[in-house]
Amino acid sequence: MDREAHRLLVIDDEAFVRDSLAAYLEDSGYIVDEASDGRQGLEMFERNQPDVVLLDLKMPNMDGLAVLQVLGNHPSDVPVIVISGAGVMSDVVEALRYGASDYLIKPIADMAVLEHSIARCLEQGRLRRENQRYRQQLEDANRELQQSLSLLQQDQQAGRHVQMRMLPARPLNIGDYRLSHRIFPSLYLSGDFVDYFTVGDRHVVFFIADVSGHGASSAFVTVLLKNLFARKRSDFGHRQDRSVLAPTAMLEQANRELLATEIGKHVTLCVAALDIVDNSLCYSVAGHLPAPVLCGGEEGCRYLKGDNPPVGLFEDASYTEERLQLPDRFTMTLFSDGVLEVLAGDGLLAKEERLLAALSPGFNGMDAVVDALGLQRVAEAPDDIAVLLVSKGAG
Repeated sequence: MDREAHRLLVIDDEAFVRDSLAAYLEDSGYIVDEASDGRQGLEMFERNQPDVVLLDLKMPNMDGLAVLQVLGNHPSDVPVIVISGAGVMSDVVEALRYGASDYLIKPIADMAVLEHSIARCLEQGRLRRENQRYRQQLEDANRELQQSLSLLQQDQQAGRHVQMRMLPARPLNIGDYRLSHRIFPSLYLSGDFVDYFTVGDRHVVFFIADVSGHGASSAFVTVLLKNLFARKRSDFGHRQDRSVLAPTAMLEQANRELLATEIGKHVTLCVAALDIVDNSLCYSVAGHLPAPVLCGGEEGCRYLKGDNPPVGLFEDASYTEERLQLPDRFTMTLFSDGVLEVLAGDGLLAKEERLLAALSPGFNGMDAVVDALGLQRVAEAPDDIAVLLVSKGAG
């Protein structure tokens, strides 16, 4: 221990006791200040900031217990060793109650006992200061973390606002057809996305996407998909490029672009092109669950078939299309897989059966679908839930 760094304050009204303690402790390498009464001792305490105080109890002009009370409330939390000639148990109890670190009886026969007590107080003081420093560092780190979290939440909210602006602004009504959507996000930024738009005079293209994970990187993939379909829609009008009407071509292009980002994300998709002139549908399902549910016609409600790999996993992935003639009146409902998390049932098959049963009455509108599945009552969804509804002649 480097004692030259430590300062002691001896407060005692007996000059002989002060001088003898100071002489011994200075020989031991300490810096020692002396005060003859409590008031002088407090003044020297404020001026010199000692590391340990040696305090007599019985003194005129402010006794030791009064000094202890003042020092006990001082923010520096300096340890105090009481050295008293009284040795009365009630004094010992009072001194300890007011915060004394130790109590020694004078005259001190073995000064090694005093040195040991001082060394222990210095070590306790060092540990307290170290704990205070750690606590301050923790408080500073927590404050910085709270500030960072606040900024992150603001960024997430801003990103969510931008993402919501990318969704269709309103339901699309064209003739007897109607397309609408609803998204229930589990986080500010969602990995679920839907879009629908007209292409030329006779087609409507729509898709639902479910990106792996959550947060900014998943939201980025939804931006990529939005941009891809917007480009291909533009190419249809300006370059006579009809790939936007070919679900397989769109999935292959999305697969190439997503792999090129190297962000380690994949996405399940259902992409479809609706021909409103002959009431037919060309679609492709890329690893998406649950499959689209079509209600209408003699077959009632059923899942549409389709089995292709997700986008963004395999460079050599290939995709196939399905074509079907739609009933004169129908409702087609597409979900992201988050809906399966809120449905009762053990296993995927049971949940899919429950979903199909809920849709079997042939609900006509989005509100009815949401009510049937109780989605408006889901306070905190474990995963994003996206719903895309396509209908014809459904009221």
